[in-house]
Amino acid sequence: MSKIASADRVSFAELLEFIRPRHRATLVTVKKSGELQISPVTCGVDDEGRIVISTYPERAKAANVRRTPAVSLCIHSDEWNGPYVQVNGTAELIDLPDSVEPLVDYYRSIAGDHPDWDEYREAMRKQGKSLIRVTVDSWGPIATGGFPPGR
Repeated sequence: MSKIASADRVSFAELLEFIRPRHRATLVTVKKSGELQISPVTCGVDDEGRIVISTYPERAKAANVRRTPAVSLCIHSDEWNGPYVQVNGTAELIDLPDSVEPLVDYYRSIAGDHPDWDEYREAMRKQGKSLIRVTVDSWGPIATGGFPPGR
């Protein structure tokens, strides 16, 4: 039996329900030249429904977000042939010292509680970590691969 492709339109609440357990994504930002830059990232969802990504301020994606905040993400399932969704949004880059508490929320959204939050906060400071926070503007259907209906 052939697998039939699907494309399910969902509400924002259903979108967040789909994304929360999925932490693998491909982030698309815009380079200074106008070309696209693609980065595989680990992501979470904060309490306000924004997609959050840890990064370093020197990374290309960080520089691109500073200049052009429009981004797209493809949120993948853990299994390669699993469902996925494209999300478009407006990103902001949060640097130290303001990034520390949002990075705690980022960690919590992906891995739950840390055994020593003070240690984690200090590690984020030492590493100079930043956070990309994406406010979702639009999204496509939750899609699965397969044959078109009727094939």
